[in-house]
Amino acid sequence: MVDLHVRATVVGDISTLVEMNHGVESEGVWQLEIHREARQVHARFHEVRLPRATSVVYPHDPYALADTWRSQSRMFTAVVDARPVGYIALMAETGTSLVWITGPVVDPLVRRHGIGLALLGAAQRWAVEQSHSRLLLELSAKNLPALRLAQKSGFEFCGYNDRYYLTQDVAIFFSKTILRSD
Repeated sequence: MVDLHVRATVVGDISTLVEMNHGVESEGVWQLEIHREARQVHARFHEVRLPRATSVVYPHDPYALADTWRSQSRMFTAVVDARPVGYIALMAETGTSLVWITGPVVDPLVRRHGIGLALLGAAQRWAVEQSHSRLLLELSAKNLPALRLAQKSGFEFCGYNDRYYLTQDVAIFFSKTILRSD
């Protein structure tokens, strides 16, 4: 187990986070099947195991991230041995109780040590502190490890957008209702 600390992101973290390897190795994908009939459209996802692991490119431009992060409501950074190794970005939607989550992103060298779970936990605690009641998590259909993390963390599938990213990949959306514990 790694010695993990999750804290609010500081300006000094940004260059390390931008340079981090945002890609992932995936052994499967959520494949979208669409069937059209008269006045109906049926969409279905199913997990497909790939013949070999494939490298999945991060669907956002990592070099535009620093500009995007300026508009976020909050970011958290996972730190191991005083080194930033992951992050999660949160945008509280004005006039709603929704917090939109992008990430989590974790350095490949320290994945599978609970860092993604810790980042999602920090996001949920912040949302509760800010009196929000729903989280919406955006993920690529090709990022099977993140899709499984979302499900493991209690998020439920709530929608998709075909060709959502610059890479033309499908975005999968998961939501989670959270309750304030007074």
